[in-house]
Amino acid sequence: MKTSKRAKPVPFVSADILEAGLDEAGRGCLAGPVFAAAVILPKNFDNDILTDSKLLSKRNRYQLREVIESQALAWAVAYATEEEIDALNISNASYLAMNRAVEKLRLQPEILLVDGKYFKPFDSTIPYECIIKGDQKVASIAAASVLAKTYRDDCMLALTPQYPDYGWEQNKGYPTQQHREAIFALGLTPHHRKTFKWKLA
Repeated sequence: MKTSKRAKPVPFVSADILEAGLDEAGRGCLAGPVFAAAVILPKNFDNDILTDSKLLSKRNRYQLREVIESQALAWAVAYATEEEIDALNISNASYLAMNRAVEKLRLQPEILLVDGKYFKPFDSTIPYECIIKGDQKVASIAAASVLAKTYRDDCMLALTPQYPDYGWEQNKGYPTQQHREAIFALGLTPHHRKTFKWKLA
């Protein structure tokens, strides 16, 4: 794996506080669930290439996933379905997926560090902080971004054989021109988000 020249994400909270990083993948897609991950890393976790999953190669993402899952104190991945996205809207469905990931953690964190500007806790009383570009600044959020991205990619790859004409093996459900053209030519699959706006350009 290549060494990153970017600033290395670091633990955000000092001392012995258990921080869980939270991030999602798939908000901007036209098809498939939205995934989220929660990760609690040990304070001494150190990795030279860990950063926002969008800035990593596919190979590095999957190598990092193995490292994160083997070294994290706790981690969990969850999702909200296409039906839930249509019913709740994509923002609330993303919060739902994040809350589900937190609930699945085998350890209860003392603070949640969330990538982005907004978060909505459902039943949890755990304090949280939203951090813009947190996946490039905070190690636990960067780790969560890697897990959310790779598990969502795996989900879309598993669906590809059933719907080979939509190019999900390449676009993973994102609104590429090929994907849009397939929708207009073939229609929507059960995995498309029905409330999203459809246009060719």
